[in-house]
Amino acid sequence: MAIYKDFKTISQLYQIMTKEFGKGIERPALKHRVGEQWVGITYDELARQTDLFALGLASMGVKRNDKVAIIAENRPEWVYSDFAILGLGAIDVPLYPISTSETIEFCVNNSESVGIIVSNKFQLNKVLKVRNSCKTLRFIVVMNNDEKGLEKDVFTFADIQSKGLEFQSNNPSYFDDSLKLCQENDLCTIIYTSGTTGEPKGVMLTHKNITSNVKGAHEVFDIGETDIFLSFLPLCHIFERMGGYYTAFSCGATIAYAESIEKVSQNLKEIQPTIMTAVPRLFERIYSKIKRNVDSQPEKKQKIFNWAIELGKEFQVAKKSGHPIPIFLSLKRKLADKLVYHKLREATGGRLRFFISGGAALSRELGLFFEAVGILVIEGYGLTESSPVICCNRVNDYKFGTVGKPYPGVEIKIAKDGEILAYGPNIMQGYYKNKKETDETIKEGWLHTGDIGVFDAEGFLIITDRKKHLFKTSGGKYIAPAPIENMFLASKYIDQFILIGDRRMFLSALIVPDYEALKEYADANRIQYKTIEELVEMKQIYELLDKELGQFQKKLANFERVRKFAVLDKPFTIESGELTPKLSVKRKVIEERYKGLIEDMYKGLEG
Repeated sequence: MAIYKDFKTISQLYQIMTKEFGKGIERPALKHRVGEQWVGITYDELARQTDLFALGLASMGVKRNDKVAIIAENRPEWVYSDFAILGLGAIDVPLYPISTSETIEFCVNNSESVGIIVSNKFQLNKVLKVRNSCKTLRFIVVMNNDEKGLEKDVFTFADIQSKGLEFQSNNPSYFDDSLKLCQENDLCTIIYTSGTTGEPKGVMLTHKNITSNVKGAHEVFDIGETDIFLSFLPLCHIFERMGGYYTAFSCGATIAYAESIEKVSQNLKEIQPTIMTAVPRLFERIYSKIKRNVDSQPEKKQKIFNWAIELGKEFQVAKKSGHPIPIFLSLKRKLADKLVYHKLREATGGRLRFFISGGAALSRELGLFFEAVGILVIEGYGLTESSPVICCNRVNDYKFGTVGKPYPGVEIKIAKDGEILAYGPNIMQGYYKNKKETDETIKEGWLHTGDIGVFDAEGFLIITDRKKHLFKTSGGKYIAPAPIENMFLASKYIDQFILIGDRRMFLSALIVPDYEALKEYADANRIQYKTIEELVEMKQIYELLDKELGQFQKKLANFERVRKFAVLDKPFTIESGELTPKLSVKRKVIEERYKGLIEDMYKGLEG
């Protein structure tokens, strides 16, 4: 479906939607959980809250081109803050809620932010810890109205809105006038990419960069005002901000904010969304949970489940063949739907039209599994530097194992060394105050993604790996770790998997097992243990995982096979610094942290 009305800036989008959909329409723009209830916020209410907050910021001296940081979980106040800052012609600097005080200090100083909006006391304390080192910071706003404390120049969200009400009485048209001044080439936001190495880099995106991506989404997907989005990916990440926020808002859809990542499965059933943006990690967790549940069932039920999945895959192949689907196959699928599929779809709320997956590679096997039960996962690809989408699959034109075809308005070419290059209105202006990195990343207008890829015969792009992740064994063989790692992640006993082998004679791996699956295996096989640490060191567990690896790597070439592995007793996490906020692995950090364990796997076998 087309966008509701054309717009060139996010501020113009705000004006159009709040005016058009605020005319007595009670259908909510946003929904969030308050206590035991889901509460809706209409377009009228969204406009009222945003306008007052914007005017309050204006009374605090926020003006065009000023930077204001936001560090908060997904909630309505994030939206009010964003629209208010941009409407004043200022630039917002969104930060991850898991950011440390040191990261906050760097980003605030690098961006020269004059203010920062935080969600609660916990986030406030992180800012207060480094406040004296943030030379440009003039004020702090706390969204929770009872958590500001007594510190100087710290205000609640309500305090700022009260100032806005007072400011409005003397300047009634100030915000409307300010909204109209915004131009498409104005800087909209500076988003700091955590990266897997080095200091964060501030990606500069204009209104045009982002709106071109939003408009492209409407060309690719049929999204309209009857859709409901469930939002759980951080709004500070451009994928959720563009796909799950601006795109939804631009056609009058409703956005519901999940309470937390842990409660997504519960919120899916309550909200019954029609569309949801997600990352592969969510699908891996859902799949593991389904498999554990099936494996705990009697053998007869397991056979029915496995029959239904294989039948579903067979049905999808027949559906795509272009030939009529055999009646007998359709009848069997109806039976499988009654016995298996509909129960799995009910777990997503029962109304989901499709998931949109991004942020990392989705394994082909996962895509085929969910498709078989009637849950379509559409994978796309992009970077913060490209606002973010470069290419994506379509609902009626998709292929698992690929990231689809070029996005509307975006050109893609493959460099001689295999690197993916992109060109279009969505490509960033550069890294803030970092010309060296900018010049290395954008050459003659082409964004050098750092990813290695190839187009197949039908024009679908296949990502093989990150350019910097490719490594060579001591035998001279090049290895792309991502496809091999994704293959092993299909095991119900494996939660995280890191391939090791750069300049080594053979490949090894660090394995974070699915601890719940291991416990169930141990209990079923009467393996006695007291702690997880004790369990993962047991010979039976090593043998179990060794057998799993053997089954999965039969099709791999000898030099691609994992010969040794170590089992870890704790997962890689964002908090431990081993994952980026979008759950990408920091290989260098992990290899350094487990250096001793890695060396043990190669002792006496190399050199």
